[in-house]
Amino acid sequence: MNNNQVKKVVIAGGGTAGWLAAAALSKQLGSLLEIELVESDAIGTVGVGESTIPTICSFHALLGIDEAEFMRATQATFKLGIEFANWGRDGDRYVHGFGHLGKANWMGEFHQFWLHARSLGFGGELGDYCLETQALNSRKFATSEKPMLNYAYHLDATRYAQYLRGHCEARGVVRSEGKIREVRTNAADGFIESLVLECGKQVRGDLFIDCTGFRALLMEEILQCGFEDWNQWLPTDRAYAVQSELAGPARPNTRAIARSAGWRWQIPLQSRMGNGMVFCGDYQSDDEALAQFLAEIDGEPLFDPRLIRYRAGRRKKAWEKNCIALGLSSGFVEPLESTSIHLIMIGITRLMQLFPFDGIVPSLQQRFNQQSRDELEKVRDFVVLHYKLTEREDSEFWRYCKHMSVPDSLAERIALFRESAQVHRNADELFRTDSWVQVMLGQHLYPQTYHPMGRLMSEPQLRQALAGLQGNIRNAVARLPEHQVFIDRYCKAAPANNTAMNKPETAAL
Repeated sequence: MNNNQVKKVVIAGGGTAGWLAAAALSKQLGSLLEIELVESDAIGTVGVGESTIPTICSFHALLGIDEAEFMRATQATFKLGIEFANWGRDGDRYVHGFGHLGKANWMGEFHQFWLHARSLGFGGELGDYCLETQALNSRKFATSEKPMLNYAYHLDATRYAQYLRGHCEARGVVRSEGKIREVRTNAADGFIESLVLECGKQVRGDLFIDCTGFRALLMEEILQCGFEDWNQWLPTDRAYAVQSELAGPARPNTRAIARSAGWRWQIPLQSRMGNGMVFCGDYQSDDEALAQFLAEIDGEPLFDPRLIRYRAGRRKKAWEKNCIALGLSSGFVEPLESTSIHLIMIGITRLMQLFPFDGIVPSLQQRFNQQSRDELEKVRDFVVLHYKLTEREDSEFWRYCKHMSVPDSLAERIALFRESAQVHRNADELFRTDSWVQVMLGQHLYPQTYHPMGRLMSEPQLRQALAGLQGNIRNAVARLPEHQVFIDRYCKAAPANNTAMNKPETAAL
């Protein structure tokens, strides 16, 4: 196998991961490859995230997706950030907005100026200097205004997979329906040779992509790659998910509301609300979590919530032999920062950059695995940050989170910010400095000192500069239409058939 050219790719599993992989490979490499996807209508999918981050926009551009068409097909709305409630302290609220904070310079980031202003008794809130945060708070949105907003989407994962499937089949991707009965491997080297379906059909390939979800049929059951468990840092291990009737205009943001043993999400689509309750079974029973969840849902649930069990962690290898894991089969960081679809997309991008056209060699595998590990660990640290920085001690769960040990890589970041207001960030990391700053300050990690560059300006100069930034943002937000008004004009979807399209087996993870 190592010396053979890769001419045919077989994708095991559909859903968001499978159809995104098929869409990207067929669009960018379709003239060089034969692509076949195997999935079964009888197997329910766990949607890998109805809430996304701005990287999806550039990936859609790579696929040639028309935004308004995609949004109508998936009942999508726009997203400018995430509103966090009760995380630092019970009753708290802060926003992780997708935009830049103020204006930085070569010496340091904007928050250093802001911290100096606050020490002098002025400057307002940090979010006053983020256009996306202020538009989110005012429920405003537009795609054509200047300055442009940084945004992502809320989407229906089931409709998204169906939409991508249409794109793929138009480009020649073959879909084979059926459950996988057997995986045949080469006796000499252990490489996968074919998938045998229950109907007896044999699907052969040169390279296999495992999109079979938490089960990881190829990577774990067949190739036994092993799993690195992160439960000690991300203790939640189950979630309820349900869709409900939409009550009022859709907000341009996701909400993450901390509860006694975890948190719940609200994700507004055009026709309904996506709801979920993430919790830790060691601190709350399934029945207790369900009762709390149902008591807090806005709007009538469209079906009975389904319980999903999971473990946070990563597959020890994302590429083993002639198989690559994407999506839930490669690992899982809980959906707090809406990173699941991004991790699929960056994995697909990495695969296309390192694609083994002339045969699978160790150097490509090692590079892919190293990049996959680094990416996932940095996302893990950012999500763990939210739990570690809590000041809550009102439940056993939050006491554990506050006092738990964290990975050294995160402990170093926290210490650096606490002692100097500096944020360590590598150029290839997903989350920008402004994202770290918004969460750290939003959850009351106040630096002991900060960079003195703010003192290079006189107090009147600094007041004038900050007031100018705030005024520019207020004026820009005032020009924007209401989010719901813009959606109705730009990409209004046909009325949804919720009972037909939104099945209980699809959840917003």
